[in-house]
Amino acid sequence: MTGLPPEELWRDRPVPPPDAWPAARVFDRSPLCRQADFETPWFAWWTAGLGERLRYHRKLWEFVFVAQALHERGLLRMGARGLGFGVGHEPLPAYFAARGCRVVATDLDPDEAARIGWTDTAQHAADLAPLQRPDLCPPDVLIDRVAFRAADMNAVPSDLTGFDFCWSACALEHLGSIAAGLDFIEASLNALRPGGVAVHTTEFNLTSDEDTVDHQGTVLFRARDLRALADRLTAAGHRVAPLDLTPGDAPLDRFLDLPPYRAEPHLKLALEGYETTSVGIIVTRAS
Repeated sequence: MTGLPPEELWRDRPVPPPDAWPAARVFDRSPLCRQADFETPWFAWWTAGLGERLRYHRKLWEFVFVAQALHERGLLRMGARGLGFGVGHEPLPAYFAARGCRVVATDLDPDEAARIGWTDTAQHAADLAPLQRPDLCPPDVLIDRVAFRAADMNAVPSDLTGFDFCWSACALEHLGSIAAGLDFIEASLNALRPGGVAVHTTEFNLTSDEDTVDHQGTVLFRARDLRALADRLTAAGHRVAPLDLTPGDAPLDRFLDLPPYRAEPHLKLALEGYETTSVGIIVTRAS
């Protein structure tokens, strides 16, 4: 990994093109966060639609990845039912509601969130209030189309069923272990109708396919973990978008952000002695 690239490569960049639009098909695979995505018209289109500022940050990539993957599959439409896990203060529930979706947004029970410190980080939702985004969705529309409930991702409630899609954005690495995170992805499929789509992002270990962080507050998934999950889900009849774990070779792909992390650029980072980034996973439930 290299040092911070010259400011002219990232300060006030990327520049939104004048003719941005959503792409028809870019996420036919389950990819890593890479600089090249940020510099496309479709990425700029989604960033503006989500009320975000275009910048090189992996959290923005996660939101755009989820929205673009669902859009490609025709799921951001009037009447579609979506289920969000660990939604925190994300813009996605409001945006999906504005597109006509009926959404159940879930997060950890407030008492448990307080116990582990999530309520102190502005990353937890206890009701609909943190999900209000009047710039994306009129408040009355959000109240009509979005319902909030507490849910433990380690024990997905069995009455959450029949959804057209579900998603989570960097939440499943906080479930206590690698096994728990992988089990959650599989369990999330039970909430979908046959043919429904799950889109999840999480932490990926770029350093090693052997050593990693497990059984801690944040775990790091290795390529071997994701390949084993893909094999497991495929054997059960589900369709997993093939893994594309190429890290990219642009200047910001080669920059490793160190604690305390920068506001930008922030695509690759050092965490517990490992180089990490975000990975997206797309699974279609067996028909």
